[in-house]
Amino acid sequence: MYHYAQMKWYDAKGDAAARLRQRKHAMLRRFQIPSDALPGSLALTHRRCGKPSCHCAQAEGHPGWSLTFMVHGKKRVERIPDEWVEQIRPLVEQGREFKDAVTRSSPQRQLLALGRRQSTPKRPRKR
Repeated sequence: MYHYAQMKWYDAKGDAAARLRQRKHAMLRRFQIPSDALPGSLALTHRRCGKPSCHCAQAEGHPGWSLTFMVHGKKRVERIPDEWVEQIRPLVEQGREFKDAVTRSSPQRQLLALGRRQSTPKRPRKR
């Protein structure tokens, strides 16, 4: 039976972990969250109103814009008025660009993997 101290993934040690932490902090300083960026996606959807005599009962439906995003781990969908779309679209694009940049260069995943490797006890070799 092996006894070893419980190590949290963010407690990774060594030069590699120090470099990853430095890269993480440099990245956080470099990527300032745009103050008006919106997370999520903007989409044009079509809905039927339910009136049997309306043209949408036989056709594609009434067009409408919606913004889909996550709040506390749950998906939210907000209807966006047509007149707001041209103002909202660049803000959503800023949010997407920020998320992509952070995800692409995230040292956090590498710190997790390094901490996991360091926390696993070495098994004795069978002879």
